[in-house]
Amino acid sequence: MDKEKKAESPMLDETMPHQIHAPSFKGTGIKTQPPFFNKYGVVIGDSKYNSPNSPLNHWSDEIDPSMMAGDEWVHPTNDIGWNTEENRELLEAKRRSQGAPFMHPSIDTSYGQD
Repeated sequence: MDKEKKAESPMLDETMPHQIHAPSFKGTGIKTQPPFFNKYGVVIGDSKYNSPNSPLNHWSDEIDPSMMAGDEWVHPTNDIGWNTEENRELLEAKRRSQGAPFMHPSIDTSYGQD
């Protein structure tokens, strides 16, 4: 597999706008990852799900479906699992843990204002 070959990325401003309920990773500390080619030469994470080397495009009785299991078939940030309520809650918790959006790191600007 040519290591220089790059896959087209569907990411835009730390989100996946092509998915209706796509989460935003902005402010969570999680960096969106570009699509990658796994060891079978299949593009993972481009949201097209139609890589020419995909076993799904060359299916036969001789293909064992278990070959398409494991981390090399799952994208870390462009995976449908991020659209679940549980994972969206995890992102919100990470976002909240980053601190208040307008909070000064060492000065309490609200002191004496109430």
